[in-house]
Amino acid sequence: MCLNLDSTRSSSMSKRMRLPHHPGAVAALRTPTLDDPWRVLLSGCLSGHPCGVDGTDYGLGAARPAWFVDPRVRSIAFCPEDYRMGTPRTMPDMHGGDGYAVLDGTATVLDEHRNDLTAAMLAGAQAMLELALAESVDFALLTDRSGACGSQVISIGCRFEEPVHHARGVGVAAALLIRNGVAVVSQRDPKTLGLLGAKLDPKFAPSSDVVDHHEHPWVVENLPLLSQTDSRAPAKES
Repeated sequence: MCLNLDSTRSSSMSKRMRLPHHPGAVAALRTPTLDDPWRVLLSGCLSGHPCGVDGTDYGLGAARPAWFVDPRVRSIAFCPEDYRMGTPRTMPDMHGGDGYAVLDGTATVLDEHRNDLTAAMLAGAQAMLELALAESVDFALLTDRSGACGSQVISIGCRFEEPVHHARGVGVAAALLIRNGVAVVSQRDPKTLGLLGAKLDPKFAPSSDVVDHHEHPWVVENLPLLSQTDSRAPAKES
């Protein structure tokens, strides 16, 4: 399997980013129209598809922002874990690093039985990237905490074993998308989701009382920063 680790994909905004870490990038997004809507790559469970490890959508089908029903938004749903591992399935968690480390071969993906799922996770990530590039998506809305789609917080080691270890970092599919120029945001980023809503509707006033997940004081104080950025990225994130 050949992974696209770099891309020549052009964009009106900076490449290789998590939108919540670069608020100005939302303003740089193109203005969608009915004829040319935003094309948003969406984690399968956020679309309401029952593709979670337990055969449900984890209740996340209702977690999409209200502006998702706008006709100027077209969603393209995909679950990279279901793509190769099926549903239901065992729990894929990263060991030894986050998604960037898995891409670079210095970390692995194992389930709770210590079966190696690294190749399957990489294949799902590659398929998700190919879909994103084929559809020329404007950005991706991904499920946080997922070993594939996490973009703010992930589990390191088996999440079924105590103590559970979480860290600030990205999943395998999220890392590959970012590395290839697809901007991402999670359902746990209300500030950025509000800015996106205001981009669609200038009359919408996003709340000034919310923060994105990486800015939450508890997250900053308690979760280690596993990777500040992709080592291939041009600018540092925090």
